[in-house]
Amino acid sequence: MEYKWTVLTVTTVGVLMSGIDGRIVVIGLPTVAAYLHADAEQAIWFTQSYIIGSTVALLFIGRVSDIFGRVRVYTIGFTVFTVGSLFASLAFSPDSFIAARIFQGLGSSALFANSAAIITDAFPSKELGRALGINSVAFRLGSMMGLSLSGLILALADWRYLFYINIPIGIFGTYWAHRRLHEMGKRDVGAPMDWRGFGLFTLFIASLLLMLTYAAYGPGEELLVASLGILSACTLLAFVYAERTHSHPLLNLSLLRIREFAGGVSAQLLNAIAWGSFILTASLYLQLVRGLTPLQAGISIIPFDITFLIVGPQSGRLSDRFGTRPFATAGLAVITGSLLLFSTVGPSTSFPTIILYLAISGVGNGLFVSPNFSSIMGSVPAQLRGVASGLRATFFNVGFTISFNIVLLVLSFFVPYSLITSIIASTAGATVNVADKALFSSGLDKVYDVLALINTVAIIPSLLRGKRVEAQPEGEGPWTGEPE
Repeated sequence: MEYKWTVLTVTTVGVLMSGIDGRIVVIGLPTVAAYLHADAEQAIWFTQSYIIGSTVALLFIGRVSDIFGRVRVYTIGFTVFTVGSLFASLAFSPDSFIAARIFQGLGSSALFANSAAIITDAFPSKELGRALGINSVAFRLGSMMGLSLSGLILALADWRYLFYINIPIGIFGTYWAHRRLHEMGKRDVGAPMDWRGFGLFTLFIASLLLMLTYAAYGPGEELLVASLGILSACTLLAFVYAERTHSHPLLNLSLLRIREFAGGVSAQLLNAIAWGSFILTASLYLQLVRGLTPLQAGISIIPFDITFLIVGPQSGRLSDRFGTRPFATAGLAVITGSLLLFSTVGPSTSFPTIILYLAISGVGNGLFVSPNFSSIMGSVPAQLRGVASGLRATFFNVGFTISFNIVLLVLSFFVPYSLITSIIASTAGATVNVADKALFSSGLDKVYDVLALINTVAIIPSLLRGKRVEAQPEGEGPWTGEPE
């Protein structure tokens, strides 16, 4: 087997595991919260802690990977993620579960920050879109498995088995990565670590995500939210200044002068804000408005994954031939249309209609994800792919977190906050009366309108990303090329 295909299969195991774990928690959130006796705030942190744990370390891990080797860090990430899954399965309280999810997120950051860079090192540019498309499909397949497995596990066994399934996959993935992968990318050997930049960036990301999280809690947190907002803004300014004056910065700001890279990550950020919370809102709608079980809700969302699995690889393959910009931009337009369609869904909407809307959503995401991914990673010089991949994943995670909080904030304008918190922290088997179902469904309609607007804005940087400019050969310094 050619080494490039070995790389693809090994990294696919990692994203498959990540996909399974991400969706399992979404579907199982009410059940886990009930068994651990979590309140609304703690239930929110069951998802937020994982994102925060993975986000704060992404640029640091990207930089460490460029210095010490992407394969080495990727393999360590597999181990950490597996141990974090074990800790989550053994959690005995909300706080211990949150701590385990943070640790799990740290391992996930090593997988996400390096899988795309390792693939980009191994594949020629004319095959990159297809390779990244297959990798994205593997993540989606894991997500699909997570939905159905979550419902099945919760129907047959204790919630802890939601995390047990990661352990054998993680052990196999760690062993396989250690045995089969080797370094191909150029390492920035001997470069000093930018600890000041790491500290400032960690403070910025942590304070930003904490601000957004507490803002979603409702009245009584205004002073804390304002303080965290000021801290976030100040540390961001200090971080940018520190990176501009450091000889070996954590974040090479010249990346943002690459028009294709900047356009791709900007479009991804806005799309992540618009789309990050969709599966959660769809799951809550199906379980709490339509009265489905977790298993039924997970199966109902599968049409989205099926169309994504069909369209994603073809979109990546065609974008290799005809360019990434048309496919990524068309995908964003279809996603906006699907969000607008979901803004018309109510308690009595027929299930065939919901399935059709989910299928359209999968088409839009399939068109967008692979070409945009390829555009971002293919636009940077080889020696900066680790930190570029980390920055890309950071933008995605921040957008994903903001999406969740936007849902809560917009809902709070139309739905009493007490109803929102009762839904988030609802116990297994909880029922919602007819009036509250209608009110919650109406609030979700407004949420989808706002998310559609945000996703529409993402079309602008996608169109403006320009054409590909080939990087300079390795070793000639940072590339700051402009589009043709």
